[in-house]
Amino acid sequence: HKAEITTFRADVYKRESRHPEVSFSKTIEEDLKRRDFTVNAMALKLPQGEMIDPHNGLNDLQSKILKTPQDASKSFTDDPLRMLRALRFMSTLGLKPDKTVLEGIGSLKERLAIISKERIKDELSKLLTGLYPVDALRLLVRSGLDEYVAPELSTLQMETEAGYHHKDVLEHTFKVVDGVKNDLVLRLAALLHDIAKPKTKTVTNGEVHFYGHDVIGARMARKRLRELRYPKDIIEKVTRLIRLHLRPYNYAMGWTDSAVRRYARDAGDMLPRLNQLAIADCTTRIKQNARRNLELILDLEKRIKKLNDEEEIAKIRAPIDGEEIMNRLNLEPGKKVGEALNMLLEARLDDKIKTKEEAYKMLDEWAKSNL
Repeated sequence: HKAEITTFRADVYKRESRHPEVSFSKTIEEDLKRRDFTVNAMALKLPQGEMIDPHNGLNDLQSKILKTPQDASKSFTDDPLRMLRALRFMSTLGLKPDKTVLEGIGSLKERLAIISKERIKDELSKLLTGLYPVDALRLLVRSGLDEYVAPELSTLQMETEAGYHHKDVLEHTFKVVDGVKNDLVLRLAALLHDIAKPKTKTVTNGEVHFYGHDVIGARMARKRLRELRYPKDIIEKVTRLIRLHLRPYNYAMGWTDSAVRRYARDAGDMLPRLNQLAIADCTTRIKQNARRNLELILDLEKRIKKLNDEEEIAKIRAPIDGEEIMNRLNLEPGKKVGEALNMLLEARLDDKIKTKEEAYKMLDEWAKSNL
C-alpha cells in the first residue's frame, strides 16, 4: 500500500482555464466538502480510528448511490472531470448517480471542453475496464458527454436491419463491450469497431449494408485514439482488431488450411483477442444465425490449434531470406526484394513451396515478369 501525505486541499478550475488552481483548507471538514463524491468524502482519525463522515458517504456507498458533498453544479464547475468520474464509478463500483448529479452533468457538459485529452483518456480507460460499463456508456451518450470523448458514438443510434428499429448499432456496440473481457485493448476495439457504419450505410432492395466499415472504421478509430493521446502500441493493437473483425465471418465460405494459416498470421498476437471480439460481435436478432456464427468461430479456433500443433504458424517463413534473394537476382536492397520475399511467404503459406530449391525456382519465374 502507498500513503500520500498532504495538507487539506482542493483543485479548482477557473471558468476558461485548462489548468487547475490549488486551494488549501484549514480543517478536514472543509477538505471533505470539496471532494468529488460523498463516497470519497470520508476520513479516519488516527490513531483513534474515529470515522469522520460529515456527508453520509458510508451510507451512500452501502446504498450504491453517487452524490456530491456540495451542490453538484458547483462541484462540476470546480472540476469538470468529475462528470466523467461519475460514469467511471458507475462502471467500476456499480454506483447509481442521484438526480442532482444527472442534472448537473446535463447542464454543465460543455465544461468538459477545458479538460486535457490525457485526463479524459484516463477516465475513459477506467470506465471501459470496469465490471459494469454498459450503463455508464449509455449515460455518456445520453448526457452528451460523448461529444468530448468519442462523438462518433451518438451517430450509431441507427437501425441495422430494415424494419427493426429496436436493433440499433449503438445498443449492439454496448453488448459487444459487455461481452468481451475487461481488457483495455479489447474494450476499446469493441467500443469503436462499428463507428464507420453511419458513413458506409447503403440500402439495396430493402437490405442494409455497411461495405468497407471495417477498414474505414480502423482509420477513424486511429484518428480518435490519437486525439485522446493513447500510446502508439494501444492504437496499433486496437486498429488491427477493428480492421480484421469481419474476417472470421468469411470462414462460413469455407477456408483451406492455407487461408486459416494466413488469417492466424495476419492476426498475430492479437488472435485470441480477435476471436473473442468476433464471438461477442455475433449477436443478431435471429438466434439461429448467432448460434451458427458462434459454432463457425469455435471451429475456426480448433483448426488454428490443429495447424499450429503441426507447425507453429507465427514462425512460418519463406524458405529463403532477403539476402539470398538479392544474391540470386543480383539486386540491391529495396522494394523489389520485399515484393519477392512477400510473394514467397504467400506461396509458403499456401503450401506451394517448402524447400529452398522450390523457392528458387518460383523466384526465377517471378523475376521474368517483375524485373
